[in-house]
Amino acid sequence: MDNTVTWFEVATDDPAGVERFYGDLFGWTFAPADGPIDYRTISYPGGGQPAGGLYNTEGRFPNHALFHVQVPDVAAACARSESLGGKVVFQEIGGEGPGTDFAYVSDTSGNLFGIFHQRS
Repeated sequence: MDNTVTWFEVATDDPAGVERFYGDLFGWTFAPADGPIDYRTISYPGGGQPAGGLYNTEGRFPNHALFHVQVPDVAAACARSESLGGKVVFQEIGGEGPGTDFAYVSDTSGNLFGIFHQRS
């Protein structure tokens, strides 16, 4: 559903340690995701499908945990965010065909969050 938090992400340079931490704390389970990066889906106990992901940063940028909002158009949401005083920190918008457009945006207080759109 557009404009709702539909995913969360924990990014770390220590994925094994973070898996143990959240697994022991909340009972979360992790499964490798297909693709070229080290990304693991996170499922809640009793949950029917993954609700988040664990991303191995390999030290390329700071560790973080954030929420992601599904939007109908990432470029438009980035432009709107900037017009409201936010800042686009990173964006990756593909072309035609299946894939995911996404961006990291900071709000007017500097809080980082993600936005994404799944192209079909």
